[in-house]
Order: sequence, then structure tokens, then C-alpha cells
Amino acid sequence: MKLAPSLLEALHDGVVIPAHPLALNEDRTLDERHQRALTRYYMASGAGGIAVGVHSTQFEIRDPEHHLFEPVLKMAAEEVSRARLDRPFLKVAGICGPINQALAEADIALKYGYDAALLSMGGLQFLTEEEQLERAKAIAARMPVIGFYLQPSVGGRVFSYAFWRQFAEIDNVVAIKIAPFNRYQSLDVARAVCYSSRRDDIALYTGNDDNIVNDLFTAYRFEVDGQDVEKLVVGGLLGHWAVWTRRAVQLLEEIKAARRSEYIRKEWLTRNIQVTDCNAAFFDPAHQFAGCIPGIHEVLRRQGLMKGTWCLNPQEVLSEGQAEEIDRVYAQYPHLHDDVFVQAHLGEWLAD
Repeated sequence: MKLAPSLLEALHDGVVIPAHPLALNEDRTLDERHQRALTRYYMASGAGGIAVGVHSTQFEIRDPEHHLFEPVLKMAAEEVSRARLDRPFLKVAGICGPINQALAEADIALKYGYDAALLSMGGLQFLTEEEQLERAKAIAARMPVIGFYLQPSVGGRVFSYAFWRQFAEIDNVVAIKIAPFNRYQSLDVARAVCYSSRRDDIALYTGNDDNIVNDLFTAYRFEVDGQDVEKLVVGGLLGHWAVWTRRAVQLLEEIKAARRSEYIRKEWLTRNIQVTDCNAAFFDPAHQFAGCIPGIHEVLRRQGLMKGTWCLNPQEVLSEGQAEEIDRVYAQYPHLHDDVFVQAHLGEWLAD
């Protein structure tokens, strides 16, 4: 399966793709009403897609005692179909695990009409780089793949430049989410794509929640065979953009307009720090990201898009002082939240 031309064009133009959270009831069962409301919120916000079954959706959805991977993919796909949007909208499925599990998950994604696989390479430290490449080729033979460089502090690993050079040559890789939270490793991916024969086929997306705005202004330029080759980070696939999404869409559009100017105002550097400060409150790096999923939930709870911060793993809770940090960034950066937008539409999103 290949990506439809309209979706490919949108992907390369750059869109906001929130990493879809999981809404639960107090007894940690699926809260279908709020789960569907979240999908409706992302579409109404102007996002260019959603990523379901990813880290923000909680990896535990795959555990036999929960068995939620297929239900949440199905639910999101139903809402997108029901909305009949008049613009391209990418349905991205998070795919993880060893090759047999990854292929089975890809089949479920295809069953519900997903357009691309965000292929996690986390938790597979026992695989060599060559085995990781073979796994990626197997998924790409079934559906378009978005590569994913995940930061080591939350289960990822460091890959060599040579790995990314080979990864970029895989047919049907349509984008790479760069999220190692590390400038050197981010550079490896961008350079590998620029040197690839498929450089024009691969879009670069930021997942570096600690540097979102700067990433979106970054043009990587290298001399390849005597000619300058340049790649922009065109959009983002982010857990951070699962909250305050309407503002994120507006932010990306402002950045696109600003990128057309040769002069970038210094205020953008300040905006980058403001967004990073908010991310620190949501993602909890002060406690090694222990509260990153509950932090997202807390913001959505305050807006009425979730009933609580519950996770499938009862040990995943807000860290000490994290709620107060969210209070602080809410007060300090009112121009970054979308509470007014949410309150104006929450009733319709929650309607049956």
C-alpha cells in the first residue's frame, strides 16, 4: 500500500499530528465518550492527522488483560470517517514490538484504513541494527512507514548514522519523526536523509518536545555530490500537541509564513523557550519523564476532555509538584492554551 497523493502532499507541506491519548474511567476501563471526543477535538482544531496506539495512547493497551489496541484504532478511524473532512487527514498507527507483533499490528491498522505506521524501535535492544532494518522493510512492504528516533531515556536507543542512511533508502518510508532530544542524533537523521537517493520522498518531522519551535525553523543543508541539498523539518508528530492543539495548529501556520521570510524575528527564540517551559510541566523531565502521560491527561482533564488522569498502569501518576508546574505555565503563557476554543465546542464533541 502506498500513501495517497493528497496525503503525501500534506505530509510534505507539514502538518500537526497529535499523539492521541487514552481516556479512561476511574476503574481504568475505556471511557469511550471522552475517547471519541478527543478525536473530534483534534479534527476540529485543524490538525492534519492523529497518531493512535503510540506512547501517549499507553503501550499497555496491547496487554492481554486490557486488549485495547484494536478498539482504540477502530474508534478513531470511525470518528475520522464520520467527520467527512474536506481536507487531507492522516491516520497514523503506532506499531511496535518484534517483527511478528509489528506485522500483526500493521494488519490491524490496515483493516481500519490507517494510512501509515509510526514504527517504534524502542524496547528492542536485543535486535541488531541490521535486524531493525529488516523489520522496517517488512512493515514498509505492507504500508507506508514513518520512522521514529525515540530518546533513550524513555526506552529508545542510539542508532548510528549508517543505520539512518540505510533506513532512508527503504522504499515506502515517507517520513521520519526525529525525537532523540539530542542535537547530535537529530543531525544524524537529517544528514542521512539529505545524502539518500530518496531525500525528496521523506518528510522530516519533529518529536523533540524540548525544542519544537526551533526545529520547525531549522533547514539542514549539506553539500552532496557538489550540490547543496536542504531539508526542512516541516511539521510535528508530538505528544505535546495532544494538548492545546488549536494553538499548535496556529503556531505551525505562523511558522510556515515566517519561514518564507529571510529574517526570523528574535521573538521566535523566546516562543521556543515558552513552549519548552510548558512541555517541562506536562512531560515531567524533573522526574525523568515519570509523569509525562498523566501530565497530558491533567491538562485535558482541566479542559473537560478527560474525566481524570488515570492510566492503565496504576503507578503512573502526576509527580510531586507537577500539578503546580502546570498551574504556573497556564498562568504565565495564556496565549499558548486553547481553553476558550475547547469550551465553545466541548458539548458537541461529547455528544453521542
